Amino acid sequence: MQLLPLGDRVIVKPAAKEEMTKAGIILPETSSKERPEQGEVIAVGPGRLLENGSRAAMSLKVGDKVVFKKYSPDEVKLDDVEYLVVSESDVMAVIE
Repeated sequence: MQLLPLGDRVIVKPAAKEEMTKAGIILPETSSKERPEQGEVIAVGPGRLLENGSRAAMSLKVGDKVVFKKYSPDEVKLDDVEYLVVSESDVMAVIE
C-alpha cells in the first residue's frame, strides 16, 4: 500500500532520535514519549486548491529533511511503520 497526501499535505517519516546521557548510555527514541519534530518527506500532495481552480505550487519535495511544529502532525500507521501527515504551512524549515 502507498500513502498519497491530498491538498497541501506532506507525508513525513519521523527521524529516529537517540539521546546520550552524560555517562555515554544511549537512550532510544522509545524511552521518551515526546513527539518528533524532524523527519524526511516521503510524499507530497498536489498543492492547495485556489479560488480560481488552479493549484498552489508546493515548496517541498520528496527527500527534503524538515522541521515541523511539534503538535501539528497526525500519526498514521501503515504496514507497522509510523508516518506523520503534516500540512505544508506547519513545516517551519528545510534542513540542508
